[in-house]
Amino acid sequence: MVEATPGGRGTATEPTIGQRWRGARWVLLALAVIVAFATLSAYLTAPRPGGRMDPDSTSPDGARALMTLLREHGVDVVEAPDVAAVEAAAGPDTLLVVVQTYHLVDRAALRRLAGLPGDRLLVQPISRSRELLAPAIKLSGATTFGGGERPNCDLREATRAGAVQFGVSDAYDASDDDTSVTRCYDGALVRYTADGRDITVVGNSEFMTNGGLLEEGNAALAMNLTGTHQRMIWYAPQFTEGEAEGGATLFDLAPEQVKWIIWQLVAVVVLLAAWKSRRIGPLVAERLPVVVRASETVEGRGRLYRSRRARDSAAAALRTAALQRMQPRLGLGVNTDPAAVVQGISAHCGVQPQSVAYALFGPPPRDDAELVSLARELDNIERQVARS
Repeated sequence: MVEATPGGRGTATEPTIGQRWRGARWVLLALAVIVAFATLSAYLTAPRPGGRMDPDSTSPDGARALMTLLREHGVDVVEAPDVAAVEAAAGPDTLLVVVQTYHLVDRAALRRLAGLPGDRLLVQPISRSRELLAPAIKLSGATTFGGGERPNCDLREATRAGAVQFGVSDAYDASDDDTSVTRCYDGALVRYTADGRDITVVGNSEFMTNGGLLEEGNAALAMNLTGTHQRMIWYAPQFTEGEAEGGATLFDLAPEQVKWIIWQLVAVVVLLAAWKSRRIGPLVAERLPVVVRASETVEGRGRLYRSRRARDSAAAALRTAALQRMQPRLGLGVNTDPAAVVQGISAHCGVQPQSVAYALFGPPPRDDAELVSLARELDNIERQVARS
């Protein structure tokens, strides 16, 4: 800054703090805006991991892409974390989408969901959830989608989507002849009406995931099924809720035809056993030229070992036989580690581990006296195991 003096000359003066601040504040404001924009962009574009079908997860098996598409098309998406939140949001004009049903182990919670108003969409439900939320549907088998299969039905949501590809899927059918069920994609998608509401069941969740939406027709089918109402309640529990009243059995997971096949196989086995048992007569002793007593065989083998001075083979035979008799009594397997065997026998009988290890896994005896001593030691250990 230049000021005039009485002599007509100008002198330079330093700018004040206020003048400096007014000059720099626009630069600082621009930097703050840039930092805020970069931070917001990083937050919005950062990957958000989560569980399968998690509405906030951006991983390939998450469902954030579907939630975003629905909101862009004007659907009020309610992400319910628990049954209470579902009850608070449900109404006559809502659609309840239930996924991850294997986390729903409490039948009381399932009954609460079954009593809610509005339409219902079940995605790959297990037997417990299917019985309470879609009782008119039963599991009929499985089907594979990989080549763009057509719906082959008159359901509007399916016909508008056309061909889809979402791999192996459960297939469903009506549980009785009194219920009219619309079957699409060879039973992978079914719908029926009960008490004035539409109940839809689909046998695969892959086509709804972030990665599955990229396949042909999958995004259209997912949008058509979940975007039919102004409000959609997405209930995808990520953890087990409640306590199970009883675990699911193998028969609960098997289709109805498999159960009949199993019972037929059981009947065939019983008939075959009855037929074979009548053809097999009593045991007949084979007439041998010479009958040799077991004790003579043992004595003969012992003399053979002695004549050949095969004390190592004799000791190995004694140790192996003793182990084979003691291991079942101790609850040990055949291939149990020697250290575990020694520890088990020592703890069971109160014998020093060193003596047990030497008797069972020590070096071969050097002479006949050591072989006899080894046999006595093994017999002593085996007697203690049998008595304890």
